[in-house]
Amino acid sequence: DPTGLDTFFQLTGDIGQIPLPPYIRRSPVEADSQRYQTVFARTNGSIAAPTAGLHFTDSLKQRLIEKGVRFSEVTLHVGIDTFRPIGTEKIDEHAMHSEWCAVSEETLAAVHRTQQLSGRVVAVGTTAVRSLETAAKVGTAESYVGATDLYIRPGYSFRAVDGMLTNFHMPRTTLMVLVSAFAGHDLIRRGYQEAVRAGYRFLSYGDAMLIL
Repeated sequence: DPTGLDTFFQLTGDIGQIPLPPYIRRSPVEADSQRYQTVFARTNGSIAAPTAGLHFTDSLKQRLIEKGVRFSEVTLHVGIDTFRPIGTEKIDEHAMHSEWCAVSEETLAAVHRTQQLSGRVVAVGTTAVRSLETAAKVGTAESYVGATDLYIRPGYSFRAVDGMLTNFHMPRTTLMVLVSAFAGHDLIRRGYQEAVRAGYRFLSYGDAMLIL
C-alpha cells in the first residue's frame, strides 16, 4: 500500500533518528542527515547507508564522468542482517539474509554493453555487487526486481562485476567473505595488514579500497 508506506516513512522521519553505526558514540545531529547519506540515494528502505558510496560527492562524480566513466544505478535495501557476524564453524553453513533489490533494464544494458566493449564494470560497494550478480545469475535480459539471498563466497563465479570499491569490513562477516571471494584470501589479507599498519579507518565512515 503506497499510502501506508508514505505514512510510515513520514512517521519515522518525524520521530526517528539517523541510524548511525553503534560505534559512533554520540547522538545524531542535523549534519548526519547529509553526511550519512550517499549522492546516489533515491528511495527509502535501507536501514543503513551503503558505505562505499559515502566517498563520492557530486563534484567527484562529475569529474569521473568527464574522464569517461559512466554511472548506472541499482537499488538494494540494506537489511539489519548485513551486519550479523557468521556464527557457524564453517562459512558454508551460515544462513544468508534476504534483501530487496532492483536492477533496471538500462543498468543491465549498460553492463552488457561494457562487457561487449571489453570494458570494466566496477561496483561501488558490496550491495551493488550483490544486486548486479543476482540479476546476472537469474539471467534476465530486461530487469530484476525482488528479493536476493545470494551468498557470495569462495568458489563463486562472478558474471557481472570486474572490480569493486569497498570499505574495510569486520572479520567473520559475509561482507569479508564476499571481498575474499572476489580478490582471493591472500590479497585481502595483505591489504588488511597494510591498512592496519598505515592506520586506515574501518567501517562506515572509514577508508576504502579499490579492487581491480
